[in-house]
Amino acid sequence: MHVDTARELKAALSRRLSQAPPGAVVASDAPGSWSGVALGLAPVGPQQVHLAVRVLAEADAAQVLDALDDAARAEVDVRVIGPVRPLRSPTPGQLQQRTRPLVPGLSVAHPDVTAGTLGGFVRRTGTDGLLVLSNNHVLAASDAATEGDPVLQPGPADGGTAADRIGTLTAFERFVATGNLVDAAVAALDDGVDADPAGYPGGPLLDRVVPADEVDPDETVEKVGRTTGHTTGRITAVEVDGVGVQYDEGTVFTFDDQIEVEGLSGSFSEGGDSGSVIWRSSDRAPVGLLFAGSSTGGSAGGGVTFANPLATVLQVLGLTFVAGA
Repeated sequence: MHVDTARELKAALSRRLSQAPPGAVVASDAPGSWSGVALGLAPVGPQQVHLAVRVLAEADAAQVLDALDDAARAEVDVRVIGPVRPLRSPTPGQLQQRTRPLVPGLSVAHPDVTAGTLGGFVRRTGTDGLLVLSNNHVLAASDAATEGDPVLQPGPADGGTAADRIGTLTAFERFVATGNLVDAAVAALDDGVDADPAGYPGGPLLDRVVPADEVDPDETVEKVGRTTGHTTGRITAVEVDGVGVQYDEGTVFTFDDQIEVEGLSGSFSEGGDSGSVIWRSSDRAPVGLLFAGSSTGGSAGGGVTFANPLATVLQVLGLTFVAGA
């Protein structure tokens, strides 16, 4: 319908909703004085729109549509969107606490490690249920651990003890002196430990992981990590070879085909953010698994961050990313 006609219909329906007694218009229990219905315009062509109707529940949609004639019903875009809440990002303090169900960004670690970040959730052929994804140096203590070792949430640096066990180390890619592609490990969740794979700031990520050869420089990206929380950055280099990473014990391992990220203002990550999943801001497609960084050298200050292409991590460990949508 023409945009002016849609505005008239929107105004008329808004009046009806505002004048009706409580409970007479919608079926759901909307909070406060809200009717439970939001109305807008959804463009479909030049000066042509549909009336956008957003409701809490399916029953609400039926009652709103009953108020329209057949011609108007053909010109509406109705969607059941459920409860609407502020999309707040968790603070570092919240991410460092014991949290159930588990969500991406939380403090997590092997008992012999200080703390890193729970990046997200995956599945692996031959292993039942969800697995936690993070780094080798977070979940497997830089090759020092044994499969079957416990994993804690929060990590020991944040007060985690044996009582905070969430699962067991299931698989990790061991380091070699040169030519490493990933710093990655997974842990199977214990029975009764619930998880919300969609619990990223802003909602679930796409289930399609960006292929390693399709990661483009200059893309804006985001992550949520145990130390710095939800941050935004920009990919400044791809296919970076020879990245030397000095681990706690002083050993340097080099990595090839890595992604470099800089924060848009200050640091994109700091110590303890290792294991975070990085996603593109444009479409929320997962891109990388954060594993290391520097404190200097970034054009915006705060150094640079390095990440394994997430597609490579999944291929090496035989994983499937779980978006949670």
